[in-house]
Amino acid sequence: MQDLNAGPHGGKRHLRRHRDRCSMLVKKIMGTKSNKRATSLPPAAFGRNGRSLGFSLVELMVTLAIAAILLAVGVPSFRDFVLNQRVKTASSQIFYALTLARSEAIKRNAEVRVQKVNTGWQDGWTVATVTGAVTLGTQDAFANLAIAGSANSVTYGGSGRLTGG
Repeated sequence: MQDLNAGPHGGKRHLRRHRDRCSMLVKKIMGTKSNKRATSLPPAAFGRNGRSLGFSLVELMVTLAIAAILLAVGVPSFRDFVLNQRVKTASSQIFYALTLARSEAIKRNAEVRVQKVNTGWQDGWTVATVTGAVTLGTQDAFANLAIAGSANSVTYGGSGRLTGG
């Protein structure tokens, strides 16, 4: 274990001397002549050369300006990223529904249909047998996303080929 009083640059004596020097520096700056320590600034607020260790107003303003520029550039890019991810998610879901319908049509050797819900594909769709006896999957509506398509449904035959739309 290290002795706290040992060495020229360590220990309690060094800390005491450093504190006393800082206290004297604060007294000089504050203009106090009494032995009473100035209470407005602690000794740790000043470095070795007597300069303040805090941030200046100019440094703070430059930092805020850089942060504002980064936000101005980053926010629109993030918005575009989110929109692109929504489109990718919707296209993946459509692809999955069509793949499911085709594989189920082959497996069942029967027609399977992907049909839009309500008035448009953006409202969602269902994957079901043509007879409607079995619903294989559904997709809920996509918020704030338009999916264009004039066909009301896509139907796969038992061979896995498209039979009608």
